[in-house]
Amino acid sequence: MSATSHQRRRRVLAAAAGLTTVGALVAAMPAGAHDRGQGHGHDHGYGYGRTVDVQLLSFNDLHGNLQPPAGSAGRVTHTNEDGTTRTIDAGGAEYLATHLREARKGNRYSITAAAGDMVGASPMLSGLFHDEPTIEALNKLKLDVTSVGNHEFDEGARELARLQNGGCHPVDGCYEKKANGKPKTFRGADFPYLAANVTDEKSGRPLLDPYFVWEKNGVRIGFIGVTLEGTPNIVSAEGIKGLKFGDEIETINKYAKVLERKGVKSIVALLHEGGAPASGSYNYDCDSPGPGDGISGPIVDIAKNVSPQVDALVTGHTHQAYACTIPDPSGKPRTVTSAASFGKLYTDTTLTYDRRTRDIVRTSVASANHVVTRDVPKAADMTQLIDRWNALAAPIANRPVGYISADIENPADLPERPAGNLIADAQLEGMAPADKGGAQLALMNPGGIRAGLVHKASGSEGDGVVTYGEAFTVQPFTNMMTAVDLTGAQLITALQQQVSGSNQAAPKILQVSEGFTYTLDMTKTGADRIVTDSVRLNGEPIDPAKTYRVAMNEFLAGGGDGFAVLKEHKNKLVGASDLDLLTAYFAAHSSPGAPLAPPATGRITVVR
Repeated sequence: MSATSHQRRRRVLAAAAGLTTVGALVAAMPAGAHDRGQGHGHDHGYGYGRTVDVQLLSFNDLHGNLQPPAGSAGRVTHTNEDGTTRTIDAGGAEYLATHLREARKGNRYSITAAAGDMVGASPMLSGLFHDEPTIEALNKLKLDVTSVGNHEFDEGARELARLQNGGCHPVDGCYEKKANGKPKTFRGADFPYLAANVTDEKSGRPLLDPYFVWEKNGVRIGFIGVTLEGTPNIVSAEGIKGLKFGDEIETINKYAKVLERKGVKSIVALLHEGGAPASGSYNYDCDSPGPGDGISGPIVDIAKNVSPQVDALVTGHTHQAYACTIPDPSGKPRTVTSAASFGKLYTDTTLTYDRRTRDIVRTSVASANHVVTRDVPKAADMTQLIDRWNALAAPIANRPVGYISADIENPADLPERPAGNLIADAQLEGMAPADKGGAQLALMNPGGIRAGLVHKASGSEGDGVVTYGEAFTVQPFTNMMTAVDLTGAQLITALQQQVSGSNQAAPKILQVSEGFTYTLDMTKTGADRIVTDSVRLNGEPIDPAKTYRVAMNEFLAGGGDGFAVLKEHKNKLVGASDLDLLTAYFAAHSSPGAPLAPPATGRITVVR
């Protein structure tokens, strides 16, 4: 059965179920519905050798970046043989399509898979249309299968089901019209989303199919898709109400046994969880000095405990680049890969399939990341897709909202970011008036800042204009802002939770508004990294017993990103959206003759 046939089947089932509840969604998509699949457009001739090489092309964390990402978000680092480094401009669906199509040439058996976050936190071209453009682009890319990521749940389970099955948005309706003037219905994904560890709390059944089996000429490879167990901590609670997110290792091992019983012995896990290599270069050898020695983070423990039945792990979430071998529980080397983010890289893995054993010959597996360079011809069909959606977005996206005098960067590797300071200042100003909340300071979660602002975008005249579309790309979630009461003690605890508990291994440093300062001592560990007597507001020490009015988005106010103490707030007042406050700040503080300068850093003093 083809992927398109599966799609039609899901639509019929979905329509019959009515899609009225999460339980109905589960009932509409029975486990194992994608038990047979066919690669897209490949040679159907039969091979006669015992082994056959299967090409696995993979990527992750696209986040709707159909156009080339701007600034540092659109560059990868390459380490030269002499140890020096250089950066390469990368990414863009027009170039990704060209690279993938070129990579498939000459490969009779080729599969394209992804490890989640294909959508969500997307630039305006995709985000304005609830990511329909990205699903359409992935269909054109001939994606065979993907796992869900946490961002697939940004708009809730029902919206994820719509992206899978098709249908126009329940509020915004259909965005395009047919030649006869009638609404053009969004057709949904031609590929299956897999969510093995996302289950209905009451029935225990998976929200979407847990696995998919790709088959061609007797070669069968199973894919199990999971997202990180901690998804509820980093998405809106309302969107995942009634859902349970299970342990990644237990879930993968469970379905590896299911596939084994079905005679599928070659298995790949698509896992939206990742690690951190010791180097930021995409071509870094993370197996030096030994297998997996150059990578850390959650993926290491997961890889070491996932069943040896699984032959490779395609991962994501951390936006890092690596192609490592981490020993499985039996001590046998196993490939673990990630292709950074935003479509800047793709991974090419060769899986040698043994027809007699129906398993992958692990010693023959080879994998490497490749740059999606912009020096190749653009794929014409992707250009047409982008132009079509850009025309629909243009009236909104091209509207100027402000002016900047230089780049306002968002360097993810630094505790304090100019873009974060700008956003926190805008939020404080918007929520400071007494009738708007009376906020005294603002806190902004770093994960909610998706890009910086570029003074001179590629191909522009460099006039420093900030458009609504660019502002949307920086803050695409449109979170509503709140002003709440927190005690000084709770504020200090929130700062400690940046670097302790679930955030100890990968700190999430809150961006703070002007006037709020403290010291972060990285020579210490856990909560002790926060120097408590350094925490000050407008020069005055924070009083643990005093109550402060704090501005933050609803995601943080709900305890998102591991900040449980922020849920203990009182006297919440809901204001405008974060994006509205940002554009209002630009309107108040910038003009063509007096552009806004990047905010100075120095609010967080770091001791190393």
